[in-house]
Amino acid sequence: MQAATKAIETTGTIDAQHHLVLDGTLPITGPTRVRVIILVPEKTDINETEWLKAAAANSAFSFLKDPEEDIYTLSDGRAFYDER
Repeated sequence: MQAATKAIETTGTIDAQHHLVLDGTLPITGPTRVRVIILVPEKTDINETEWLKAAAANSAFSFLKDPEEDIYTLSDGRAFYDER
């Protein structure tokens, strides 16, 4: 049976030697073993070119290469002009 756990949130930095250096002290009397979860900010701003490259390389869209999917021509629809 696993013991109950308590979460403590703090911040820190990963240094050049790949060590975690906390910004402050922890409210724990030690020595004791702990389990650590590292949350790293992800790059969330993906530009349109990166998005299009990722979509083009994704096998989920492979069906679009089939000739049967090419059902539109340049004469279909109307031109769109942005009036901003």
